[in-house]
Amino acid sequence: MSIKLKTSASLAAALTLSLGLAFAPGAQAAGAKAISVKNAWVRWLPNNLPAAGYATLVNASDKPVDLVDMSSADYGDAMLHQTVSNGSSQKMVMVDKLTVPAHGQVAISPGGYHVMLENAKHKVAPGDTVHLTLKFSDGETLDAPFVVKSPAQTN
Repeated sequence: MSIKLKTSASLAAALTLSLGLAFAPGAQAAGAKAISVKNAWVRWLPNNLPAAGYATLVNASDKPVDLVDMSSADYGDAMLHQTVSNGSSQKMVMVDKLTVPAHGQVAISPGGYHVMLENAKHKVAPGDTVHLTLKFSDGETLDAPFVVKSPAQTN
């Protein structure tokens, strides 16, 4: 039994073709994330009071995707809440999931859904960036940077 060796020119051509296919636009698009985060920020409050995080979640996929969990290396607790009006009063209600529609977006914004951030693990101040890890029902996980702003900057 004999083994034929390819010439170095043939090997170079095969390697060039393989690398070209690996970096083709279609190959990169296959690994693209369905969910993206825009305009992410945190309203900072003094004296270790809980902070609130806001962002817009954008779904580029053909199917709705649920935000099902979140955590932060910067805070001990990160929970999704919704502000609900009961006539003349408002209260915050913890939410288990938030659906981002197919080819759509959902706002996590003041007066509606918000990320409640409690128990800062280190000093957090306006101008800092904190990170939240967002987990979705399709298995996707995003590390999203949130810019910290003072209450005066958020009006």
